[in-house]
Amino acid sequence: MMDFMLEAIKQARIALELGEVPVGAVITKNQRLISKACNLKETLKDSTAHAEIIAIKSASKVLENWRLKDCSMYVTLEPCPMCAGAILQCRISKLYIGTFDPNAGACGSVVNVLQNKYLNHWTNIQWDYNEECGNILDEFFKKKR
Repeated sequence: MMDFMLEAIKQARIALELGEVPVGAVITKNQRLISKACNLKETLKDSTAHAEIIAIKSASKVLENWRLKDCSMYVTLEPCPMCAGAILQCRISKLYIGTFDPNAGACGSVVNVLQNKYLNHWTNIQWDYNEECGNILDEFFKKKR
């Protein structure tokens, strides 16, 4: 079986090479990879070009449906509020997160958008901590400072 978090890490490494904040995301359905993406905010000059958003758009095209029910997302960094909102809207069933974001995490670190009784969907969150996910971010921000 493919390790989907390792695929997300590969995407984060691509972002790192591009000078982007190194975040990668993949979406699967029935244990099959259907989309993958990395952060492209700087490249596309688009504040919404986060890995999760790009992966969701791609998966929706593949499945020809905006509803990604029964899909799982693997992401290297805990999604921000915008991305958590998109995950909620497209109905992703399960989210695997590689490392937490103490500044903008919207899956439990700062707020929890995906498990809120007042919203219309509940996403199963799995903290799939992977040291590499944090190390890539540390490497990027050390170079920036």
